[in-house]
Amino acid sequence: MKTNTESSGEEFSTRAIHAGEVPDPHTGSVVPPLYQTSTFAKTSWDADEEYGYSRLANPTRRVTEQKIASLEGAKYALCFSSGMSAIDAVVRLLAPGDEILTSLDLYGGTYRVFEEMYPRWGIRTRYVNTSDASIVAREMTKKLKLLWVETPSNPLLNVSDISLLSRYARETNTLFVVDNTFASPYLQNPLEGGADIVMHSVTKYLSGHSDLLMGALALNDDDLHQRLSKIYAYHGSVPGPMDCFLASRGIKTLSVRMERHVENARMVANMLDQHPKVERVYYPGLPHHPHHEIAKKQMRDFGGILSFTIKKGGYEGVKKILAKLNYFTLAVSLGGVESLVCHPASMTHAAYSEEDRRKAGISENLIRLSVGIEDIQDILQDIEGALS
Repeated sequence: MKTNTESSGEEFSTRAIHAGEVPDPHTGSVVPPLYQTSTFAKTSWDADEEYGYSRLANPTRRVTEQKIASLEGAKYALCFSSGMSAIDAVVRLLAPGDEILTSLDLYGGTYRVFEEMYPRWGIRTRYVNTSDASIVAREMTKKLKLLWVETPSNPLLNVSDISLLSRYARETNTLFVVDNTFASPYLQNPLEGGADIVMHSVTKYLSGHSDLLMGALALNDDDLHQRLSKIYAYHGSVPGPMDCFLASRGIKTLSVRMERHVENARMVANMLDQHPKVERVYYPGLPHHPHHEIAKKQMRDFGGILSFTIKKGGYEGVKKILAKLNYFTLAVSLGGVESLVCHPASMTHAAYSEEDRRKAGISENLIRLSVGIEDIQDILQDIEGALS
């Protein structure tokens, strides 16, 4: 839906609170009502109403879409029932014989759908190091129709140059999509760098409270919007009004939450980088990160996610560390106010074969942290105690 603040010049925090929202004209309610309805009454049998059936449009969902569009600097946004359904909608733009080019270390759910669902329809996926733009340039073949990039990537926090990749995509008429889940629109706006579509798992930072499932696509192109709107409406993978209501509420505090996530993650990364039991820290905010300069160029800060490997113990060593943590809950997902810890090789990336995990650099001694907004001293003490 078109945002009502796209050219207003308002700052991010203001848009996060006000985009798409007006007081309810019937009651004066400051918070837009929750329209928990499947259908809407028509004023007459031949009236062209804005709302008719909630699968097609719902006022509560429209508010959420307007907020996301505004924060991404987009003309349109569409909300889906999950991040995976948003990904599925994009791939449905392709045809048999088309190819996808994507990141080596890719979210396991995305990898699974690319590998298990679409090959039967004649859509092939190739995996490369997208942080090396020269490799991407060499792989831009005639069959390639979709360049799908996570930046920062999951779980190794590799950073790809959005502006440079967008140039290659334009030159070859390739649809360029950026999964912006790790950064959130507070830290990065891929459309500004030339991406055609931005994908979010709204479940993560945008909602911020680990209490809903939702995905979103943000874009500017009218034709793409029309095509995706048909998939969105016909396929029916839309979120319910309650999830949209919760997502809109969560988005209002995105800026203040992200500031704390980033501040805490930076301190955790610096501590781990000096720890004698830590082999390597993957965090683009560290000056020695191989893509630090690219991250500085296209991100406003470096995010709340980091990964690290331990020097000794392998998987058994990781299990001992995870068992000692108190404030970091062992769970998949990320981006909530609470700190989460994940073992990618056995959790989020278990769908990868052992060989593919090796190629991607996802080792058994790798631990991923979603650093929450708890007091930083409690977080640091928890990690230090687990590593002791």
